[in-house]
Amino acid sequence: QVRLVESGGGVVQAGGSQRLSCAASNTIFSTNVMGWYRQAPGKQRELVAQITRGGTFAYADSVKGRFTISGDITKNTVYLQMSSLKPEDTAVYYCRFVIGNQAYWGQGTQVTVSS
Repeated sequence: QVRLVESGGGVVQAGGSQRLSCAASNTIFSTNVMGWYRQAPGKQRELVAQITRGGTFAYADSVKGRFTISGDITKNTVYLQMSSLKPEDTAVYYCRFVIGNQAYWGQGTQVTVSS
């Protein structure tokens, strides 16, 4: 069974930086998309950033210029470098992989930005 394990997260002061990591294991089919989503209390889960096998990047407008997604899709690892963090970035962050035609989610990691 595919397993996604996230690391990183925690409490950081506004203006600071943090890096999230996610790795998938037990994969059989090719990974087509790796991405990060977040969900703040009382809000819907939203896309933060993603990268496709074809090399296409996408970012939420709210994080453009501050967050950078990177990784190796052939090694099933993805990172999210977050800089200039704001209190409104506080949320549970989830990695999401599309492997074959199936989507898989990480367990989520809390990022709290204190003002």
